[in-house]
Order: sequence, then C-alpha cells, then structure tokens
Amino acid sequence: MSMSGENHERQRRVLIASANPLFARGLQKLVAQRLENRNVEVRLASNMDEVTATLETWHPDLVIVDYDDAGKPGKIQREAFLSHFIAGDQPMQVMLVSLRASGEVVVYDRRTLTPAQAEDWLDLPWSTSSQESQESLPAAVPVVSDTRSSLRSGSMKHYVIAGGLTLIFTLILGYFLTAVGLMPVAASAQAVPVDQMISLQVWMIAFLFSLITVFIGYSVVVFRRKRAGRSGAPAAMSKGSNSLEVAWTLIPLAIVIFLSFIGARDLGQIRRAAPDALEVKVTAFQWGWAYEYPDTGVTSTTLYLPVNRQAHLLMTSRDVIHSFWVPEFRVKQDILPGQNLVKELRITPTLIGDYKVRCAEMCGGAHAYMEGPVKVVSQADFDAWVNEQTQAASANPADRGSALARNNGCVSCHSLDGAKGVGPTWKGLAGSQVTLADGSTVTADDAYLYDAIVDPNKQIHAGFPPGLMPQTYETQFNEQQIMDMVEFIKTLK
Repeated sequence: MSMSGENHERQRRVLIASANPLFARGLQKLVAQRLENRNVEVRLASNMDEVTATLETWHPDLVIVDYDDAGKPGKIQREAFLSHFIAGDQPMQVMLVSLRASGEVVVYDRRTLTPAQAEDWLDLPWSTSSQESQESLPAAVPVVSDTRSSLRSGSMKHYVIAGGLTLIFTLILGYFLTAVGLMPVAASAQAVPVDQMISLQVWMIAFLFSLITVFIGYSVVVFRRKRAGRSGAPAAMSKGSNSLEVAWTLIPLAIVIFLSFIGARDLGQIRRAAPDALEVKVTAFQWGWAYEYPDTGVTSTTLYLPVNRQAHLLMTSRDVIHSFWVPEFRVKQDILPGQNLVKELRITPTLIGDYKVRCAEMCGGAHAYMEGPVKVVSQADFDAWVNEQTQAASANPADRGSALARNNGCVSCHSLDGAKGVGPTWKGLAGSQVTLADGSTVTADDAYLYDAIVDPNKQIHAGFPPGLMPQTYETQFNEQQIMDMVEFIKTLK
C-alpha cells in the first residue's frame, strides 16, 4: 500500500524535444493543461546535445519528439535519439507528433520495442501517417489525440489576436496622422498626386509601425518567461528561417517596385505641358526673386498667376544655387547659376489666394528671409494687373528705373533711406563726393553711376570689399534700362 502511494505521488517527468519553439511551447502548455492535477515536470530540448544530456541525467518518463526535425544538421536526429531510446530497461515512452503528418498520435514503449523493430523504425520515413507506423511496428500502441489540432488552434488564436490588434492600431494611427493636418492646403493641380502618394505612404508606415510594435508587445506580455516558483522551462531558441528570409526580401522588393511605378506615373502627370501655359521667367538672387512675363514685357517682384491656368516657369540663378518652393503647390525645383542652366517647373494653381515662395536651398546669410509674395488671381484680375504694369512701364524714366531696381533685387543690397546695407546706400549718392578704396575721391555723376552698374569693380567705394556685386548687368540690361536706373538714383536726394 505504501509502495503504491509512493508511485502515485512520484513526480512524472516529460521531455519535449523540438527545434520549433512555438510548437514546443504549445506542447508544453497542452501537457500542463491535461495534467494540471498531477505532479509533472516538463522540460524542453531544442537540439540533440540537449536531448542527450537530459536523457542521461534526468531520465524522463515520457519523451515527446517533433520528428519534422529529422535530417537537419545539429537538430534532433532519429538515429542518435533512438540509440538512447532503446538502451536500458527504465520505463520510458516516446510520443511522436508532427505538424505536417496526419492521423493519430502514436506512443512507443521502450521496453516492448525490439532491436529489429527499431531497425524498421529507422527505415520508415517519419513523415508517414500513424496508421502506417502501427502496421510496421507491432509494439506501437495507438492513442487517439487532438494534439496537433490543439496546437494549431492555439497558434492561430495568437495570430488572430495579434492581427486584430494590428488592424485596430493601424486604423487609429493612420487616421491620426492624416487628420492632424501635417500638410498645408493643396492649391495646385500638381498637389493632388503628391498628396495621394504621401497619404499612401502614411498608411503603409502606420501599418508597419503597428505590426512591429503589436507583435513585439504581444510576445513580451503573452510569452514572457514565468516568474520564480511557477512552472516553465527556459525558452527554446530558433536560428534561421528560409521562409521568413524569402518573405522579408520579396515583400519589400514588391513594395519598392509598386511605389516606383506610382512615382513615375505621378511625375509624368506633374510635368505634362498644357497648350495655353503662361510663360514666366524667374530669376533668383541673394536674397530675393524677380519675375518677367515675356509675352507682355512686364517685370515684377511679386509672382502673379491666373487660377486654373498652367504656369511654365523658366528659372535661372544670378549667383548661387537656390530652390523655388511654394508649399501649397507641393512642387519644388533647384535653380542653378548660369544663363544656359535653365530649370523648368509647371504649376497649375487651383485656389485663389496669397502664398509665399521660399528658397529651400541654403544660399547664404539671409537664406531664411528669402521669401517672396505669390498671388493667385482670376484671369480677369490678372489681365487688369498686366495692363496696369504695362502703363506704368511707359511712364517717365525714373519710374521705369524704380521698377527695374525693385524687380531685380537691387534694393536688397542698396538702401533707399540712408541705412547701411550690403552695398552703399543710394540715398543722396547722385552728385556727392565718393571716397574710393584707394583713398581718392570722385563725383558720383551719371558716368560714375553708369559704370558702377555695368562694371562695379572699376571704382570700389571705400568701406566695401570688391566682388560683392554681380558683374552681369551689362548683358542683362540694355543701355536704356541702365540709364533709367541712373535717373531713379538721381531722384533719391
């Protein structure tokens, strides 16, 4: 009676041998659920070295073998395991289970398995069904079990929960990112495909972020290592997966190809020319913008554009690299110095209003302040503005010179009120005595003012270094335009 009680109370030992950590954990959980009222200890082994050491030192009563690992170097091998299984006379059973094989789970008792039957077992492919195993091995005792279905349903449950959480977090994050208004109002036809591309990428980012964080968080919470005093063996390690490597190579490749196709399609749409496009010449300089409308001869420092009509911008830089960018239009173009390096940009404004053009390329000390007004108006208002500018251009020479100086950025360096600037102030300059860098003096007559525009390094004003002023005005302006600016300077008393 006492002996029977001791046998009843003796701790049962179960070894789960599998290189698949998820499968092993599922088996461990299933065993714990089935034998929750029994005195059972479960250990895991993920390779043949661990199996050998455990069989020799721990002497389990039951070994559950995942025989899908057969034939993998360094994993659980049939021959090596069987040599330990049939050795000795200690009671021990082996349960063979597989995620790939179908049929009933089969239990083999070491004490009833003869060497001849063991040889047959080695010759028998382990991926065969349990019915074939029973026919080949008389010692096999069939035991009907729902182990595989339980494991599959348990694993599927985790995937369903994690997938559902990923979907929920994706919807929340994607909606938040698209609803907070990260982008300014879209005010051009070119903004539509750009915003669509950005929206697509935002949702993809939201999904990837949710997928990674949810699966990491879910794994940390659900599959965490048990606290001291609770059952559970150390987690098994999994090294390498060809399926995963193929997946995380092909899926990103497909995404990149898809985005490349969308980007190329949208770029073609943005660059498509309209037959009635308005041509505008844009000149960038430190630190301002000048515009010329060749069809009418109008020049301006404010970019006027008619709504719903494409503007074809031909852009050059007078000094360094600049970049034309109106955030509401969503398109941007770098501008290079040189008369032959003309960059093109097409914009079709769709919303009447006032905007700002900004330089998006570091271009010097006042780069942050290189802004200019942009006005999108109706076609009727645009025509009225052109007529007004045309009439102003036919006024007296000083007025024409004032428009030229303002439209070409001259007043950015030369103040009109006597304040110190990058260059000498124009206020009171005409007719005054100018001290030159070599110590001599000269009268600022018409000839001096003319030469100061076309050849600024000929006579350097004292207190200002040479080379600051561009030396391109002789070719940029005709003689009449230069004389108009001289007349304007003479009015600044």
